Amino acid sequence: MRIEISRLTKTYKGGVHALNGLDLDVPTGMYGLLGSNGAGKTTLMRILAGLLKPTSGTVRVGGHDIATADGRLAVQRTLGYLPQDLGVYPDLTARQFLDYIALLKGIDSRPARRRRIGELLEVVSLTQDADRRLKGFSGGMLRRAGIAQALLADPRLLIVDEPTTGLDPEERIRFRTLLSQLAGERTVLLSTHIVEDVAQTCRLLAVLTKGRLAFTGDVGELVSQADHRVWTLTTPGPAPSYGRVVAAVPEGTGMRYRLIAPTAPAPHARPAEPTLEDGYLALMETGR
Repeated sequence: MRIEISRLTKTYKGGVHALNGLDLDVPTGMYGLLGSNGAGKTTLMRILAGLLKPTSGTVRVGGHDIATADGRLAVQRTLGYLPQDLGVYPDLTARQFLDYIALLKGIDSRPARRRRIGELLEVVSLTQDADRRLKGFSGGMLRRAGIAQALLADPRLLIVDEPTTGLDPEERIRFRTLLSQLAGERTVLLSTHIVEDVAQTCRLLAVLTKGRLAFTGDVGELVSQADHRVWTLTTPGPAPSYGRVVAAVPEGTGMRYRLIAPTAPAPHARPAEPTLEDGYLALMETGR
């Protein structure tokens, strides 16, 4: 399901520009939306989900114009949405929670609900915990329950906003793997400020900064933003004042620094192969 965004602007009260003339095309498959907190990602997600009206510009999802009531309804019927803060009913079990959401989504047949909930509990590895109350779930388990509720109507578009924030490394890996498996014929839009989540799941991505599009392309193109700009340096003294330190690891009696700089930050600095995080940080440096 293709998403076409043209000249999209959202201005809040007080003249705060969350989105400023955004142009973006999102194809079918897994797509990453990367940016720091406050870049405009959540505003964009809420507009795509039909929860927020833009100030100006157009958004078409699967050919439907979300500015119209009919278009918005058509999109919401094919949409699964996991917001950053999913409100749950802590005294409900996972099965009861999914049953309630399924009723809200118009799945009226009890046998159909039971069958679909059973399938999704298996998909998100919560079958054994289905009858536990949500208040006893870990953060990762709650996020998996959130994905299950987003998938109830078998959506063609799945939007997930900061899904791995606060998860431990094991749950983060599990969640990333699940998202990758869900892509295919549907569009999965992953919005995050965690570069590693995009690096491990997406081939295509966009970078937002201050409500504007700073980059769009494939992962390799973003990595190349840091070509010939990444250096390593081991020194017993302080970090170089030139360049941006992105990592510092104790080594012997000194520190090994990884830096981003246009030229060598010191005579004995050595060039290093860039990562996606390096490319993202280099992009942010040049955009300042």
